[in-house]
Amino acid sequence: MSEIRQRQSLVGEVTSTKMEKTVVVNVTRKVKHPMYRKFVKRYKKYLAHTTSVIPKNGDIVKIVSIRPISKRKRWQVSEIVRSSMMLGDSE
Repeated sequence: MSEIRQRQSLVGEVTSTKMEKTVVVNVTRKVKHPMYRKFVKRYKKYLAHTTSVIPKNGDIVKIVSIRPISKRKRWQVSEIVRSSMMLGDSE
């Protein structure tokens, strides 16, 4: 029997949408410091492919792992968790 594969997923903020079908997603993790036992923020940028979902800068998105599309692109935007409120949208 074939089972449905659970894909790895991450949640992060879109920091750049300047490429055509790619966005840069900044993922923040909180890691406990080994000596001081305080939580420290760790950041990593991922290039994510966009097809049907088109996020904007500042949106919080969920990305899932896919097969390699290019040298650094191994993730795809699956959904927009929270959209950013731009200042000009209120008018």
